[in-house]
Amino acid sequence: QVRLEESGGGAVQAGGSLRLSCAASGRTYSRHAMAWFRQAPGKEREFVAAISWSGGDTHYKESVKGRFQISRDNTKNAMYLQMNSLKPEDTAIYRCAAGSGIVTVHPERYSYWGQGTQVTVSS
Repeated sequence: QVRLEESGGGAVQAGGSLRLSCAASGRTYSRHAMAWFRQAPGKEREFVAAISWSGGDTHYKESVKGRFQISRDNTKNAMYLQMNSLKPEDTAIYRCAAGSGIVTVHPERYSYWGQGTQVTVSS
């Protein structure tokens, strides 16, 4: 199996930046698509960004376009989410996910999940 672990979360002021990392271990030889999801208290989990194995196909939630950038380094079995111009509404627990299929915005199609990292943005 694949195990995922997020890091890089924290507390920042509005307009600040954070860089989240997702490290994969275990059975990492498959060409997994990967994605970031987030969930705020009292709200449903929502898609944030996704990236294909090659990095050539990316997708973003409309509200984060131009502010967030997803990337990956397969030599390090790692995925990243650079978050700039953060807003209070970005506050949530961010989780990374991996799946063996093509990139998708649907969480049920991802097989492996990290435990999450907290991002808090104050006004």
